[in-house]
Amino acid sequence: METQTMQPTLDDTLVALADPTRRAILQRLAAGDARVTELAQPFAMSLNAVSKHIRMLERARLVRRRRAGREHILSLHPAALDEAAAWINAQRAAWTARLDALDALLLGEDAAASTPDP
Repeated sequence: METQTMQPTLDDTLVALADPTRRAILQRLAAGDARVTELAQPFAMSLNAVSKHIRMLERARLVRRRRAGREHILSLHPAALDEAAAWINAQRAAWTARLDALDALLLGEDAAASTPDP
């Protein structure tokens, strides 16, 4: 049986980023690696609940875990953000082009309407 590596999808990334707790964890990890217990400290929730958030971030490949003895050390792995950023930029470009075309059309109609008939 062939094993497949699970690639994070854009959906996984967006779901992971949708939660403010997970975004706060990512912000903390942007400052440097941290143990799971350190990441859990600022949140008014159980360590188990924080671990569930971390697993969502791992599934989206935004966070990597390594073990140092009994400690679990997490680090930020922002590569998955590249796909999300590319999708957002493509959407922005498409909508900007559409809005620019609409603007040009409306300006043309305004100019035609303000031109006096001969």
